[in-house]
Amino acid sequence: MRYDERPTDDTPLSTADLPDTPVRDRNIPATAWREAPDALLALVPVAEYKRRIGPWLLWRSGPATGDDATYLAIRSDDLSVTHSLRLFPDGTGDGVGPSGTRHARFRSWKEDLLGR
Repeated sequence: MRYDERPTDDTPLSTADLPDTPVRDRNIPATAWREAPDALLALVPVAEYKRRIGPWLLWRSGPATGDDATYLAIRSDDLSVTHSLRLFPDGTGDGVGPSGTRHARFRSWKEDLLGR
């Protein structure tokens, strides 16, 4: 099922309840996460949970392609540590990963989250 056709599941979840792998049957909004930091709750539209990448919780505000979107990675063991990547309609991006490197592509930013 396409991400934009999945039902929203507002069931309250704690950090430990967030799945490791991509959620394919529903969307988990940031507002359902009990420990959601303000940086995540401030994103418009409401961000949706995507998956864990190493120690990071990955959320996206906006569509997967074709328009503006923001990815926010939040360190699961220290929710005050975040890194974001802004994606633009043309597929380019702008964000800084944990290494301090600025990235123009989602893939390289995601690899930075893994420490590669």
